Amino acid sequence: MKLYSETTGSGAELVLIHGWGMNAAVWSPLMEHLTVDHRVTVIELPGHGGSEYDANEASLDAWADACLEAAPERAIWVSWSLGGQVAQRAAVMAPQRIEKLALVASTPSFVQREDWPHAMDHDTLGSFAQALVKTPAQTLERFLSLQVRGDEEARHTLRLLRQELTERPEAEPMALEHGLDLLLNVDLRDQLASISCPVLWLLGERDTLVPVGVADELEILQPGADILVLGGCAHAPFLSHTEKSLRALAGFIG
Repeated sequence: MKLYSETTGSGAELVLIHGWGMNAAVWSPLMEHLTVDHRVTVIELPGHGGSEYDANEASLDAWADACLEAAPERAIWVSWSLGGQVAQRAAVMAPQRIEKLALVASTPSFVQREDWPHAMDHDTLGSFAQALVKTPAQTLERFLSLQVRGDEEARHTLRLLRQELTERPEAEPMALEHGLDLLLNVDLRDQLASISCPVLWLLGERDTLVPVGVADELEILQPGADILVLGGCAHAPFLSHTEKSLRALAGFIG
């Protein structure tokens, strides 16, 4: 799969990867600041925005490999939500390619499992997968609303998400379906110890998709990682609280 990517700025290499159903436009509010000191490459996930999609390559490994092919030889990766799971797997598959890893509102498992309570209920996320087949546009809108629920700036953030969704080509239905399958089934907890680069988990205090209680579990699974909780934020902190998110990222990526 050939993925869409675009590079701007100069300096240290930095990769940005968005989440399920979205596209590279979500990073727009950060670009002016990040490109001052970094050469920023935004990558669109398989079947999202301008990226191609091969339905025969629906595994997390295939998505991670496609992102690695589109990324610079070595870079700092900042990845959001499902993009964070893709980046986690990429860091295990090709540790020499990722200098640092900032995971924004992401988790090794998005659904609740045994000894993993701080996640979404399986049936709740599963209902999105079922509805996606019948009413894709409405389902995506519901997912956008879920991402901002509880945020101090919910209305503003939802407006930004809707706007940015229209700035790039629509995601392919099969890619959306397979992406939801990844959200439902991927569990990377046993792989976190294999990630050798510095890691930052940037969590939203009010996130309903990645409940903040997951921070305690991450401390156990990855004791060397930095974990930072942004107050008042839900699932898209870099949109609702851009300056706060930039400060947090700057402290980690330099």
